[in-house]
Amino acid sequence: MMFKHNFKKVLSATAFAVALVVAPAANVSAATNDASSTQQSATATSQDQQASQDQAASQSSAANQSSATAASASSSTSTSSATSTSTVKKTTKKAKKTTKKSKKKSKKKTSKKKAVKKVAKKTTKKRATKKAAEAAAKKAAAVKKAAAKKAAAKKKAAAKKKAAAKKKAAAKKKAAKKSAEKAAKYWIAMRESSGYYTARNGSCYGRYQLLISYLGGDLSKKNQERTADRYVYGRYGSWVNAKRFWLAHNWY
Repeated sequence: MMFKHNFKKVLSATAFAVALVVAPAANVSAATNDASSTQQSATATSQDQQASQDQAASQSSAANQSSATAASASSSTSTSSATSTSTVKKTTKKAKKTTKKSKKKSKKKTSKKKAVKKVAKKTTKKRATKKAAEAAAKKAAAVKKAAAKKAAAKKKAAAKKKAAAKKKAAAKKKAAKKSAEKAAKYWIAMRESSGYYTARNGSCYGRYQLLISYLGGDLSKKNQERTADRYVYGRYGSWVNAKRFWLAHNWY
């Protein structure tokens, strides 16, 4: 810009010199005045141009500075943007990594939870099975015990019944024996004395015709019965046997 301004000044001076040479002498003064005026005008113009140039330079400098500032700001913005992008990328990467880690941890936790749940379910099932088995065993034992108790009660009842029957049979047998003994004793008494307690036949006396010496001087009915029983059971074992002997020998 300064080169252009100087060129214009040189051009003006040259034009003035040429005018002085060419113009008539009469007009030298006027020319001089015009030249001076022109020079002054040129100077003023030059000053204005200089001011304009200075202002333009100032504006250019300001523009350059603004541009530089803008560039710097742009660079700073660009750097900041790059830094921000890098930070965002890093943050995103870190977030992704954290998310991945969290997911992995969550998956692991879920897997562990599932495993624990599975083990708990298995344990519960096993416990339920064991409990059911114990209940079944207990029930079977109770049934077995009840059956054994019932069988024992039945056996006891049968034994009791058998014993009762045996006792009854024994009692019946005893009663029959007693009856037979009574009948045999009565039969012998009828054959010996026709049933009289005072019947006498030589040295024999009473209902059963016992030797008087056997009665020991006591001829009462009670003593005759007692002595006759003692004699028969001692000699024959029973009145039935005594009757059997009597039938074979006609005496006893």
